[in-house]
Amino acid sequence: MVRVMTPSVRLLPNAITVLALCAGLSAAQFALNRQFVLAIGAIGVAAVLDSLDGRIARLLDATSKMGAELDSLSDAISFGVSPALVLYIWFGDDASGFGWIASLTFAVCIVLRLARFNTLLDVEQPPYAKEFFVGVPAPAGGLCALMPLILTLEFGEGWWSSAPVVYVWTVAIALLLISRIPTLSLKTVRVPAKAAAPLLVGVGLAAAAIIQYPLLALAAALLVYLAHIPYAVRRYHWLANHPEAWGVPMRERRAIRRSTSRLRLRRPKLPKVAGNQRLGVRRTSTHVVRGVRTYPPESQDRARRRSWRRLGLRQRNR
Repeated sequence: MVRVMTPSVRLLPNAITVLALCAGLSAAQFALNRQFVLAIGAIGVAAVLDSLDGRIARLLDATSKMGAELDSLSDAISFGVSPALVLYIWFGDDASGFGWIASLTFAVCIVLRLARFNTLLDVEQPPYAKEFFVGVPAPAGGLCALMPLILTLEFGEGWWSSAPVVYVWTVAIALLLISRIPTLSLKTVRVPAKAAAPLLVGVGLAAAAIIQYPLLALAAALLVYLAHIPYAVRRYHWLANHPEAWGVPMRERRAIRRSTSRLRLRRPKLPKVAGNQRLGVRRTSTHVVRGVRTYPPESQDRARRRSWRRLGLRQRNR
């Protein structure tokens, strides 16, 4: 049976992308009215819609070149231009102009990150690379850049709201966007059947925390995301060195990791030889000791060297 979709259904992913664009751009308008909580919420809504449009397009088999380009433009505005303007409007600028330089750097890095992402789509990559992003993705970067504003709205003024910290933080997140650091892709995360019930409980608790303490919950989620980067780097390098773990379930990967850690052998050491007896010892693949002279036992040689040290004399080279 062939399923025929109407043009309106095929345009659904593009419509969601346009809604994400409108939500992200509305954040700048909220910031101009000094409604920063609504500005952060608008960018968060844009991030949720951005995560849905691709999934819906793949489910409906409605992917297109136009949709990919529209998604990139929407990300550039929603998570690059809008957060930069929100930060600039919130903090203002001084005579030196560092605020505008930091905002401009962030917006440019977002565009460069999206351009690189589009070019990597046509490059053949190993199977394990699909589980990772190259650098921090645009939605996460746009929200992480707003961390000083989120903390200020939640806890008031502090060291996190000072000018140097805001500028350095904005530039640091911009560098993470264009870096080659691998980060986990939630699109490829598979939840085992046993973890379905605990996951639903966790989702319910997270929803309750977001309703009661939205800014605090968002800040905690962003900190957890930034803290996972070392784990993602370690996992990426482990998969690159273990091709047998590509494309297998997580349970089998854990078994492979345990087996390799148990079978890991220590590097053999050279035999201990006395100071003057070590001659021509070479570290080879088979660890063969060649050309060893015979001298008095090690205990006698040690006692003789100790007596020479007491007399302040040096041993002559033979």
